[in-house]
Amino acid sequence: MTPGGLLAVHAHPDDESLATGALLAAWAAAGRPVTVVTATRGERGEVIGDRWAHLEGDGPALAAHRVGELAGALAALGVRDHVFLDEAAGGGRRFEDSGMAWVGTARAGAADDVPPAAFVRVPVPEAAAALARVLRRRRPDVVATYEPGGGYGHPDHVRVHEVTALAVDLAAREPDESEPAHAVPVVLWSAQGRDALRRAQAALRGDAVRAALGPDAEGLVLPDPEGEPASVAVPDDAVDVVVDVPGVRDRLLAALRAHATQVQAVRAVDGEPGLVGCYALSNRLLAPVLPVEAYRYAPRGTARDGGVAWPPGVRPVA
Repeated sequence: MTPGGLLAVHAHPDDESLATGALLAAWAAAGRPVTVVTATRGERGEVIGDRWAHLEGDGPALAAHRVGELAGALAALGVRDHVFLDEAAGGGRRFEDSGMAWVGTARAGAADDVPPAAFVRVPVPEAAAALARVLRRRRPDVVATYEPGGGYGHPDHVRVHEVTALAVDLAAREPDESEPAHAVPVVLWSAQGRDALRRAQAALRGDAVRAALGPDAEGLVLPDPEGEPASVAVPDDAVDVVVDVPGVRDRLLAALRAHATQVQAVRAVDGEPGLVGCYALSNRLLAPVLPVEAYRYAPRGTARDGGVAWPPGVRPVA
C-alpha cells in the first residue's frame, strides 16, 4: 500500500467543509495529495446577515464573493488543489447554481425557477467527461461525494452524485489522448449514523451548547431528534469509514467560519457527549458537529477498502 490522493466532488462553495471537512483536513495534515472539485460558484445561495445581504439575488457578485470564501476555507483545511468543474470542461460555459427550495425541516427540492445555465441542465455525460479527465490526471486513491439523495435533497447535490458515479466509470475505461485510464480504488459517500445524529441533536439542548453560543442562540431553532432525518442519515452499523473530528476540529470550524454568507453560529463545544461543535445554515436550524465524520463505501463490486493506506485519524469500521 502506498500513500495516495483524495479527491472530493461538491456542488457549491461550503459543501466541501460541511460534508467532508474533517476528511479533507486529516488527509492534508498527513501530507497526502488532496483535490476539491466544485461544480458551481453558489450563485443562488441564501445569504446570512445584514453585512452581505446586498449580494443575495446578484448572481455574479455572490459567486465572486463565495469563491473568496472557498479559498479561505480550503486554506484552513490545508487543501492546495482546487478545480471548478466547468473550467475542466472547457468551452467557456459556466455551470451555475440551480437553486433550491426548502420542502421540509431537513429536506430541499427543486426551485420554482431554474436558470438556463443551471448545473442540473448540464447533460450528465458532459459534466462526467470533464470530471473523468480530472480523475485521470490526479489519479486519486479515494473519491468522496454525496450519497444518491444528495445529503438533504438539493438538486445540485443529487446531480453531483450522478456525475461522479459516471465519471469514475469513464475514468476507468476511457483514457484520453494524454492520460491513461485510472480505476479509483475507493469511492466514499458522505453519511451520518442515524442514532449518533439523534444523540447529538438531543445534546444541542445542553448547557455547554448554550454557553458556547451565548447571545447568538437567540433565534436559532433546535432540531427534533425524533423528526424525519435527511437522506445522509443511515443506520449506524451501515457506516464503513470514520474520521476522528477532535484532531482536526480547529481546522474544520475555521473552514466553516470562512463561509460567512452561508454558515453561522459556528462554535466549538466541550463537555457534551455526542458532539464537539455546532453551526447553523440560513434556515437557522442548529446542527451538531459529531465526534466522527462518517462515510459509506459506494457499492461498486470491488474490495471494500481498495487497499488504501488511510492517514492518521481516518479508519475503516471493523
